[in-house]
Amino acid sequence: MNLGSNRELAENKLILLYIIDKINIPISNLQITKLILENKFMNYFFLQQFLKELCDNHMLKADTIDGKTFYTITQNGKQTLSYFTDHIPPGIKLRIDNSSMDIRKGIKNETHILSDFTPESENAYIVNCSVREDDFSLIDLKITVGTKNDARVICENWKNHSQSIYAEIIESLTRKR
Repeated sequence: MNLGSNRELAENKLILLYIIDKINIPISNLQITKLILENKFMNYFFLQQFLKELCDNHMLKADTIDGKTFYTITQNGKQTLSYFTDHIPPGIKLRIDNSSMDIRKGIKNETHILSDFTPESENAYIVNCSVREDDFSLIDLKITVGTKNDARVICENWKNHSQSIYAEIIESLTRKR
């Protein structure tokens, strides 16, 4: 690996630290991926590698909440960023600076995981589960179950594991049979 590519790798990691620092709220893997790819800062595979390396080096902290990984910058990451901020191209810093408030607002409003149930009759409960991002519905599931306990368990599972359940549903529906 030559010096130019090492410089580019370091620059990309600094860009990630800078974004997460500027946004100043926990950001999910999906949200940072969307942001990085939309702005063409780096490709998906490098992004995932860099997030892992930054966590391994204690510059980012990864917390799992409701089955999703959220990243925040650590004190070590802030210190590293303060030393090397000038290595981030000014144009990229300006783009991040100018959009950080909108990005933060979008992240807060972006993901809504909903689950509830209503009794249909004595032996039937309708369970509604959905995941929405912005005004886009990723999934909207309505099923009928026979007991109130089943309805409660489904709602609880959806709230805690919607990301993996969604992936399982998509995998099952797209599998050749």
